[in-house]
Amino acid sequence: MPAGLLLSGATAALLATAVTPANPSSPVFDDPPPDKIVINLATVNGSGCPAGTTAVAVSEDNTAFTVTYSDYLAQAGGTSDPTAFRRNCQLNLVVHVPQGFTYAVASADYRGFAALQPGATGLQRASYYFQGSSQTAYKSHTFTGALNDNWQATDTTDWAQLVWAPCGVQRNFNINTELRVTAGSQSPGKVSFMTMDSTDGDISTVYHLAWKECPPRT
Repeated sequence: MPAGLLLSGATAALLATAVTPANPSSPVFDDPPPDKIVINLATVNGSGCPAGTTAVAVSEDNTAFTVTYSDYLAQAGGTSDPTAFRRNCQLNLVVHVPQGFTYAVASADYRGFAALQPGATGLQRASYYFQGSSQTAYKSHTFTGALNDNWQATDTTDWAQLVWAPCGVQRNFNINTELRVTAGSQSPGKVSFMTMDSTDGDISTVYHLAWKECPPRT
């Protein structure tokens, strides 16, 4: 993965740590700032995102960014590798925003495919946090078999509860996603699996952004 990416809307304060809003009285903007956002992708680690299988891109209007996976699959049952039941991917991002603005991730959309035998379960989980924070926010979604279909899950945060990136401070932002599959007792001899990728090998996870102005410096 390249170390630096020019992304139009960036990640940062998703449902993560308890950071005081930059300016509670500032309105939330429907329109983002006009300048581009620079995101340096510091590291990509995890069994769900081997080198070269993950990409990050951003909308031109600064309202969302997308993570695409091509080898993110967890499976259990049958002759599956015992360690394959869990896959994860952690993205560590350095986000540079236009001066005078801060941002939050208002929602995240996850998509994939699940083939779960009767009695099997699948779990999609995500956490979001700033580097150096002692608090992490987790969101999870469970799927049960029998299931043989595309799946979608959305993490949302009420506007009043958005966690804003601190103004004037550069902190790395982390997104850690996870898939888990349990074969269950009804069909342990058959393979169940869950992917965060589509039949053409790519699926987009979209993070939607909110923006507002920082308070003026004194």
